[in-house]
Amino acid sequence: MGKTKNLTQIYGYMICLVSIIVFLTSVTSIINAVIDKTDPLHSTYDSQQLATFEVYKLEQMKSFNTKDPEIKKELPTDAQLRNIYNDIRQEKINRVVFQSNKSIIVSSSLILLCIIFFWTHWRVAHKNFFKIEEES
Repeated sequence: MGKTKNLTQIYGYMICLVSIIVFLTSVTSIINAVIDKTDPLHSTYDSQQLATFEVYKLEQMKSFNTKDPEIKKELPTDAQLRNIYNDIRQEKINRVVFQSNKSIIVSSSLILLCIIFFWTHWRVAHKNFFKIEEES
């Protein structure tokens, strides 16, 4: 009988420990998502720099310079490039905001579950701890 109570107590404390670890990683995930959401253009390391139109234009001009004389690429006009830049920029902002919202919702749900698991298992483990002490 005492062995079963000890195993129940160990099980309860292990679930509490796992809950704390998941809680901490979820809090970290929420913090990262909030930071990403505040500045979506700098949130990830993309090969394309979209912070300013000038940097984007410079990158495009570099990509149009080829060493092969047979391939002639024509650089789009500034208006066309600006439209492309604005579309790509908006798509990145939308993607980062969506991912941040998703991360916040999932992590918040995990935090809620961790609190419930921790609270219930802590009570069970603590109840068994006092029962074991009373029997000794």
